[in-house]
Amino acid sequence: MPMLTPMTPALATELAALLPSGAVRPATPAELEEPRGKWHGHAGCAVRPANTEQVAQVIRFAAQHRIGVVPWGGGTGLVGGQVMPDGAPPILLSLEKMDAIRAIYPEENVLLAEAGAILANVQAAAEAEDRLFPLSLASEGTCRIGGNLSANAGGVNVLRYGNARELCLGVEAVLPDGSIFHGARRLRKDNTGYDLRHLLIGAEGTLGVITAAALRLSPRPVRQGAALMVVDSPAAALTLLSLAQDISGGTVSAFELINSMGLEFLAEANLPVRQPFAEIPEWMVLIDLGTSAAQDPSALLETIFEAGAEQDLVTDGVIASSLTQRDEFWTIRETIPEANKRVGAIISNDISLPLSAIPEFVVRAKAEIAKIGEFRINSFGHLGDGNLHYNIFAPKGGRAGDHANQVQTLKDCINDLVAEMDGSFSAEHGIGRLKVPELERYGDPAKLAAMRAIKAALDPQGIMNPGAVLRG
Repeated sequence: MPMLTPMTPALATELAALLPSGAVRPATPAELEEPRGKWHGHAGCAVRPANTEQVAQVIRFAAQHRIGVVPWGGGTGLVGGQVMPDGAPPILLSLEKMDAIRAIYPEENVLLAEAGAILANVQAAAEAEDRLFPLSLASEGTCRIGGNLSANAGGVNVLRYGNARELCLGVEAVLPDGSIFHGARRLRKDNTGYDLRHLLIGAEGTLGVITAAALRLSPRPVRQGAALMVVDSPAAALTLLSLAQDISGGTVSAFELINSMGLEFLAEANLPVRQPFAEIPEWMVLIDLGTSAAQDPSALLETIFEAGAEQDLVTDGVIASSLTQRDEFWTIRETIPEANKRVGAIISNDISLPLSAIPEFVVRAKAEIAKIGEFRINSFGHLGDGNLHYNIFAPKGGRAGDHANQVQTLKDCINDLVAEMDGSFSAEHGIGRLKVPELERYGDPAKLAAMRAIKAALDPQGIMNPGAVLRG
């Protein structure tokens, strides 16, 4: 692969002459650091195009000079995909100005949004038309649709509505040669050859820059309800999930597994979250329902609780008596990552497993980690779709930095077990730069060969997000 050219001040001046005044500027410190502070990037300049043609101009310029391009959305990614720490300084391509909702078609359940549209604003635009865009993440107030699609974001509603991939009908994108793919169409069926939409979604900006998307909307649930239910184990939680789906008639939007360590960390980090139970249970689940006007979510949750108790799956629970209390339940779940951050994890794992394998994994992983040393484990996440955030911490009073020499051993322990149980070491956060070694170690050889061939065909100069997903 050819060596890339550094983006110098002289080249930045040349690029600025092709774009409106102010489009080219220095990158800010916030644009060169990811949220956890583990990755610090560099860039020759940042560019803020206002439309797709301007994005194409930037990419054509980069292709002409063999300059790397790092797309930047909301900067919320957790695997370093948006920061380039070494190599020739690239162009940082920020899509923040391309934030328009181009159109909404309520009768079609379709919304057209530019890539820089903030997820919460897309949700609000859908709600204004009495529709639901169900992608929901803790970072939805800052993350942007282009990044959500590029990483194939998951979130709490995957159980019912699917990942970002399932919520997209088509994408508009600029390819590595600067050509524009006009694929943001509203079609439900389009069998006209290779589906570039699915190729670009999840590619993390390595095959092109998504500039707009046709997003799939859903009817808004008329009534909502939530409950916290105490279970004895992940195995009991899994059986309760099946029971809840049967009883609710498919109206379970989210089913979150929460471990006692998460609740203890909320207290340890002094976060203002009200504990739901007098004594912290070892395991509990957060069940969220969205129903039609004809259904009563509270009654359904009560039925689920009673049926679970009869089968010795549930020992205690609280059903939200109002939407305010429902929000309080979700605050508990959504504040756990902040508690983890304050306590300080030695390693954080975003894994997925076949649902029926999760109870065995939890038991086996705990035993294998104990062989390495004394650690605290916070295992929580989206049980409904098999996604666990399995994070390992120092003993109480210790520091993560004291275990730097055990980081790789712990990673290998978890990832080897996940691979043995036919799971994935990356469920919803992507590969970025952080997990490239894991992809090389655990990825299917045929898939990796195909990915490299696709990258070489579409981006022969290797200018698109160099070093992300595939090693340069």
